[in-house]
Amino acid sequence: MTAFNIVRFRVKPGREQDFIDAHRKSDTGFGGIRKASLVKTGERSFCFIGEWDNFEDIAGARPKMIALLDSFRDTLEDLGNGLGVTDPVSGEVVFSMP
Repeated sequence: MTAFNIVRFRVKPGREQDFIDAHRKSDTGFGGIRKASLVKTGERSFCFIGEWDNFEDIAGARPKMIALLDSFRDTLEDLGNGLGVTDPVSGEVVFSMP
């Protein structure tokens, strides 16, 4: 069953291009990923959205996703409220629109 992961970020002032470039340059090799997008949601705010074949592929890719995060972690600002520098969620699709 199709699954998605979504991660919210806030980038430090002056580091947006470094953050975007880190995603562009990444050679993830994530098995099961269908499509990935980095979306600018506001001033220095972004969301990564990944579409996967199934939830197990997301779980299996977590070590590689953490390694990718570590490559640009210094560009991120703490989100506050105990979240740290990311606000990740993931799950299986329960409804889709054409």
